[in-house]
Amino acid sequence: MKQKTLGLVHTSATLVPVFGALCKELLPGVNVFNIADDSLVKGIIASGSLTAVIARRVASYLESAELAGADYIMVTCSSIGPAVEAGAKLIGVPVLRVDQPMAERAVATGRKIGVVATLRTTLEPTADLISRRAALAGKHIELTARLCEGAFEALMNGDAATHDAKVAAALKELSQQVDVIVLAQASMARVVDTLAAEDRRVPILASPRIAVEYLATVL
Repeated sequence: MKQKTLGLVHTSATLVPVFGALCKELLPGVNVFNIADDSLVKGIIASGSLTAVIARRVASYLESAELAGADYIMVTCSSIGPAVEAGAKLIGVPVLRVDQPMAERAVATGRKIGVVATLRTTLEPTADLISRRAALAGKHIELTARLCEGAFEALMNGDAATHDAKVAAALKELSQQVDVIVLAQASMARVVDTLAAEDRRVPILASPRIAVEYLATVL
């Protein structure tokens, strides 16, 4: 049987080793290659939204991954989620948004769902995806969104401590109010490990491992 090939499309090169380790652990028999372009998310931040030009570029990366031999493609950035869904319709192999399996798990876990992000451009697509997956599942949910103002800028300026403190504060607050928390960005996952047990009273979901676990069931 031919070995399957997974194409990963990233908007940050820092995610290549993160997903590389997960794929090695969970998809040992699968060939994996990476396409990374951090100008995509920089363009979204600069314009304040996902533009038509960026959406076209995302579609071209999906096509490139298919032409490179991918049997399955996953895009690891939530900010370009709507462009991924649009571009997937033009591609002859399955395409997965990294946050879709996480959204489905959140909907299955509880009715009150919290979403935390450090970028508004990521918060809105993630919240929208959760709402749509809930509607598909026929579930009524209450969604509470939290934007950690200034956290992303702090991280970009090399101040990881301020970023982590802002994210931790949001997680502590939300854990008192919801059944499950969704991290809209994979970069926030490391903060969860720093929380005290009493501040982790509800499940806190991060997309990378959940997404690769899902791929293990379809590849």
